[in-house]
Amino acid sequence: MLALTAAQILPDDPQALLIGRVWSDAQGGPCPVLYRQGQLLDLSRLSPTTSGLMERETLVTDLTADFPALGPLDGFLDQGDGTGTLGRLLAPCDLQPIKAAGVTFAGSMIERVIEERAKGDPARADAIRQDLAGLLGGSLRGVRPGSEAAAAVKARLQDAGMWSQYLEVGIGPDAEVFTKAPPMAAVGCGAQIGVHPASSWNNPEPEVVLAITSQGRIVGATLGNDVNLRDVEGRSALLLGKAKDNNASAAIGPFIRLFDDRFTLATVETLHVGLEVSGDDGFHLSDHSDMGQISRPPAEIAAQTLNRNHQYPDGVVLYLGTMFAPTKDRDGPGQGFTHHRGDRVTISSPALGRLVNTVHPCDQIAPWTFGTRALMENLARRGLL
Repeated sequence: MLALTAAQILPDDPQALLIGRVWSDAQGGPCPVLYRQGQLLDLSRLSPTTSGLMERETLVTDLTADFPALGPLDGFLDQGDGTGTLGRLLAPCDLQPIKAAGVTFAGSMIERVIEERAKGDPARADAIRQDLAGLLGGSLRGVRPGSEAAAAVKARLQDAGMWSQYLEVGIGPDAEVFTKAPPMAAVGCGAQIGVHPASSWNNPEPEVVLAITSQGRIVGATLGNDVNLRDVEGRSALLLGKAKDNNASAAIGPFIRLFDDRFTLATVETLHVGLEVSGDDGFHLSDHSDMGQISRPPAEIAAQTLNRNHQYPDGVVLYLGTMFAPTKDRDGPGQGFTHHRGDRVTISSPALGRLVNTVHPCDQIAPWTFGTRALMENLARRGLL
C-alpha cells in the first residue's frame, strides 16, 4: 500500500494557490477544494465542479473569502493509496476533456521513431537508438517546428530515407494533439495507475498539464503521468487509442496551481520535472528534464487544441508531452525499461508538488464507474445543481 503525507506531495512554495478535488465521505461525493494552511476548504458553493471554477475570471480574488473546511489534507491520505479517514484524493479536473500533445521534445521524439522502426520489439530498440541518436539528435535540437530550418531537416531526412510520421508532428507545422482520456477518467495522486496486461514494453510519461478555460485562457498547471504502451503504439500509430486510453492510465495531480503574481505561464516554461521509479525488485530509476527544452511554446500547443475550429465548452486539461522515455535496462541487457507490477512512480516539480502512483494491471484495478452522469446525479441529490 502506498502511504503518503501532505508534506510529501505539496509544492515547496507555501503560498502556492492550489485547487483540487476530493471525495468527501462527510459530503457523500466529490468536492472541489482549496488548499489553505493544511486544510482543504470546500468550494462547492462557489462552483460544484473544477470546470466551473476555472471559468470564473475573478477566481483568484474569489478564493480570498472564507469557505467551510472538510478537514486536513492528511485526512484524505492517511489510509494509503490516495485514501484517508475523511475520503480520498481525486484528479483535480472533472468535466474537462483530457487531451495530450505528443512528440513535443526532441528526446521523446527520437524514442517514438525507435518504437516505429522496432515494430514494438524492445530487443531491437538499442541498436536502432545507436543508429539514429547522432543523426536525429544533432539535427533536431533547437529546430522550431514549422520553420524553414525544420523544412530543410525534413528534406535531408527524406533524402536519406529516414523520415517518420513522428518527425512530421515533431518538427512540422501541426502539433499532435489527441484524446488521452474522457472527462472524469483520470486518477489522482496516490491512486493505482494501470498498464494493459497484454503489454510487455511500456513506460510512464512525466508531463506538465495545463488547465484551460472554454475561452482558451490558460489559468494554471499541474503534473501528469501519460502512461504509454510502447509495444502497442510501435506496432502501429493507428493503435494510439489502445496504447493510451485504458483503465486508470491517466494520472493528474496532486493539485492545479493557479496562475497569480508568484506563478505564471512563463514560470511553467522554466520548470524542472523529475521522474523516479522504484520497484519491488530493487530496480530504481531517477531522471529529470526541463520544460525549457520543449519544441513548441505551451501557448501554441493550447491554441492548436482549442480555437475557432474546435471548442471545449467545459474547458480542457492538456498534457504538454513527455520530456523523455526511460531507457535504462531492467530485465536484461538491451531490453530497456518496462514497468513491473507494484512500481512506485513519482513525478515531481518543486513548483507543482509530487504526483505519486503505483502500477498495476488495468484489469486488476477497480473499474471506472463514476462518470459524468453519476456526477450530475450526485450533485443534484446534494442540492448543488
